[in-house]
Amino acid sequence: MLKNMLDELKEHYPFTLFGALTGIILMMLFKNMEHETAHTLFYIFHPLHIFLSAMVTAAIYKKYNNDKNNVIKFIKVLIVGYVGSITIGTLSDSLIPYWGEALLDMPQRHAHIGFIEKWYFVNPVAFAAIIIAYFYPITKFPHASHVLISTWASLFHIIMAINKNAETIPYFAIFIFLFIAVWLPCCFSDIVFPMLFVKKESNN
Repeated sequence: MLKNMLDELKEHYPFTLFGALTGIILMMLFKNMEHETAHTLFYIFHPLHIFLSAMVTAAIYKKYNNDKNNVIKFIKVLIVGYVGSITIGTLSDSLIPYWGEALLDMPQRHAHIGFIEKWYFVNPVAFAAIIIAYFYPITKFPHASHVLISTWASLFHIIMAINKNAETIPYFAIFIFLFIAVWLPCCFSDIVFPMLFVKKESNN
C-alpha cells in the first residue's frame, strides 16, 4: 500500500506542478474577477471533480470487492464511493484552500462546503457517478484532466477570498497551497481510500 501511494504521488507530481502553474497564470489574469463569478466557476469545477473522483473510487472498490450478494456489494460501493469522493473532494477544493486563505489573512475567506452549501446539486452528482461506475467501471482518467479540474476548483475558491482591489497578491504562497490541495488528496481518494476497505475485507 505504501509503495502504491508513493508511486501515485510520483506519477501525479508533474501534472500537479503543471496544474498549479496554470492556476497561478489564471489568477494573474482573473485576480479582479467578481466574487459571484468566481463562486459560479467554483461550483462548476468542484462538482466535476466530485464526479470524476466518485467514478474512480467506486470503480476501483467494485473491481476488488468479492461480495457474492449484489445488493450488499452495491450498497458498499455506494458508501465507499460517496464518502471517498465527498470527503477528499471537500478537503482538496475547499478546506485546504480555506486554511491557506486564513493563514494569508484574505479578507473574504469562507469555507464553501459543496455537499452542504449546494447539497441538492453536489450530492446527486456524486451518486450519479457512483451508479455509472458500478455498471460501467472506469478506473483511470487522464491524470492531467483530473488534476487541472481539481486545481481550478481550488483556485476559484481562493479567488473568492481575495480583495480584488488588493495591491499585492502572495502568488508563491498560493502556488504552494494549490499544489498541496491537489497532490495528496487526489492520490489518496483514487487509490488508497478504496483499497483500505478491500484489504480489510480480504482478511475476513
